[in-house]
Amino acid sequence: MEKQIYLDHAATTAVDSRVIEKMLPYFSGVYGNASSQHFYGRRAQQALDEARDTIASLLNAQPSEIYFTSGGTEGDNWAMKGIALANQAKGKHIITTVIEHPAMLASCKDLEALGFEISYLSVDKEGRISLEELKSLIREDTILISCMYANNEIGTIQPIEEIAQIAKEKKVLFFTDAVQAIPYMNIDVKKVGMDAMAISAHKFNGPKGVGVLYVRNGVKIKSILSGGHQERTKRGGTSNVAGAVGLAEALRLSRLNLEENNAKIKMLRDHFVKRVSEEIPYAYYNGHKELRVPSNADFSFEFIEGESILFSLDLEGIAVSSGSACSSGSLEPSHVLLAIGVDEALAHGSIRFSFGKSNTLEEVDFVVDKLKEIISRLRMMSPLFKG
Repeated sequence: MEKQIYLDHAATTAVDSRVIEKMLPYFSGVYGNASSQHFYGRRAQQALDEARDTIASLLNAQPSEIYFTSGGTEGDNWAMKGIALANQAKGKHIITTVIEHPAMLASCKDLEALGFEISYLSVDKEGRISLEELKSLIREDTILISCMYANNEIGTIQPIEEIAQIAKEKKVLFFTDAVQAIPYMNIDVKKVGMDAMAISAHKFNGPKGVGVLYVRNGVKIKSILSGGHQERTKRGGTSNVAGAVGLAEALRLSRLNLEENNAKIKMLRDHFVKRVSEEIPYAYYNGHKELRVPSNADFSFEFIEGESILFSLDLEGIAVSSGSACSSGSLEPSHVLLAIGVDEALAHGSIRFSFGKSNTLEEVDFVVDKLKEIISRLRMMSPLFKG
């Protein structure tokens, strides 16, 4: 394997060397527990406070609205369950979408077992919800609407500001999983108007295992990690000071050249999509053609299995995904692709390519050339293709 090309940035990204440099002192030099009362603890707490202030400023939030988590999965669980349990006196009806992240859908199942009723919004063939359907589902006992900002498999971006406005008018709380959107968008929580939002550092060149849940001041949310007074008594557990510092620095750095990086990533993605669409027959581009994050290119290739393509590309030193990294062990076809109307057999032949600012045009062309060879070879072995 001579060449190694990473096209799975939706799964995770490399930690920026400047982020690592910022984090290093908090592993050995400033290693105190932020909850300790002595000077070691005070120095750690100061770093935690500074990180919280930086993140709040970048999101146009208040520091008191920023809660550190272990990542997107915890953020989804905490927002969904914490808001539902804290507001159940008003009602037990929640609205979400059929294409949410597995963490959100699993949280919905947990809440259903506790007597909550969940309504699932459908999506069109490009993965967008209908605002009219959303309005029709809102009831007197609806307490929460949850809709992801950008889909983790097909990259489609939802009309988040419009959803937030509808929720506000109906006096319903609104949460969005912005894990896939935050690397490419300068999100202003006040302008958008969501009540809660989850992000995760490792999607924008920060460390794994740390995220943020934004919760607007005044929103009632119950703790789901009990035991300590950390995060203003809302989330027990020793503070991940190095992780928080890394997240703040990664988010700050991601904003410095956001438009320039997005333009480069989109150019690479569009070049890839054009070549694949023109040069590989029976290839279907999934998701909205324009309203999608710039990195994402999700294709379904007819007559073959996505895993066969993935492993063949892997042997060539090319890293891609057959869907969400959080459900990569599943043998079931993608629930997202089925929701947008992709045939079950075709859904099994899907690959998600996600580009990053470190990729080059040369790499993209190399990947397309190898992909053409691989798909041609696999189809020649496929009884479905021969049939």
